[in-house]
Amino acid sequence: MVTGAVYLPSRFCIRSVCLENTSNRGGGSCYDLKEVQQIHNVCRENNLKLHLDGARIFNALAATRETPKQYGELFDSISICLSKSLGCPVGSVLLGKKELIKKGRRIRKVMGGGMRQGGFLAAAGIYALENHLERLADDHENAKAISEAIAAREIVNEILPVETNIIIFELKEGITAPELVTKLKEHNILAYAIAPHRVRLVLHLDITPEMVSKTVQVFGQL
Repeated sequence: MVTGAVYLPSRFCIRSVCLENTSNRGGGSCYDLKEVQQIHNVCRENNLKLHLDGARIFNALAATRETPKQYGELFDSISICLSKSLGCPVGSVLLGKKELIKKGRRIRKVMGGGMRQGGFLAAAGIYALENHLERLADDHENAKAISEAIAAREIVNEILPVETNIIIFELKEGITAPELVTKLKEHNILAYAIAPHRVRLVLHLDITPEMVSKTVQVFGQL
């Protein structure tokens, strides 16, 4: 599934294909690496750049047991978010060849994205990469436990397969997503209505086993 493709005819622009892994609106689903390889081949044949929106790429790697090197060999550029799942307060990283990074730094400055004390964020990012990768599997297991409780409820029409740390489910007629989100908030459970009848939950390192048990219990009482 290609989540986004941009074709710009101007000779001053670069034509590119952008993939998102994991897929946010796809319920945290992961690409098959063989499919990515096929897309990579098509891009090479048609002189297209291939970019990865890898905001949650480490969730995908934890789920598929693939390696960063395998993805680095396929993409011209990769963006990584250090706050999603990895627990940093803020920060993203752009990966690519030197020429691309040089242009990216200039564009960042032009857009007002400079920061003089970036070392603080870099330190947080290094800590996250050294300490928070293995525990991503805990988020995935917690998401599966909660999704099983959700799927068993009569008010639920459909739940997307849970591969990583995102849960998206659709409600039957009779209750709307905003109404359910409000009910959950009364129990200190935060969710997001992404559509009139679709709700999204995300697991991360601040979610404790006790919180997971409470969430399962609350859904069991709905």
